[in-house]
Amino acid sequence: MREVSAVTTCERARKMTTPKQRARELRRDSTKAETLLWAQLRDRRLNGYKFRRQHPIGPFFADFACIEQRLVVELDGDSHDWTYERDEARKRSLARDGYRVLRIPNEEVRTNLDGVVQTILNALRAT
Repeated sequence: MREVSAVTTCERARKMTTPKQRARELRRDSTKAETLLWAQLRDRRLNGYKFRRQHPIGPFFADFACIEQRLVVELDGDSHDWTYERDEARKRSLARDGYRVLRIPNEEVRTNLDGVVQTILNALRAT
């Protein structure tokens, strides 16, 4: 009998989840910055624009997406420091699908939430 490691089991379980299940998992495990920003974007609170949280777009999950304006807002934490190439590939893929990507550091959300919200609003109005 072959011994299965916890990592292998976890990876296998993640691959078997549907996009809807994965989105729920990501929403459940959101960062403090995601929670703070979501409080500002949910329920059309930002000038009536509808945002979705952890929304699947192709093979990716957008932290926040305004589908009607084709804007994706990605919050970057420590984990993004080492994934620059992957983030750029993701950005190019989303751009091919007609999305603009706005990247915001988690620290900026925590220290300047009003400025972040204004930046998102400016991006929405720029379309």
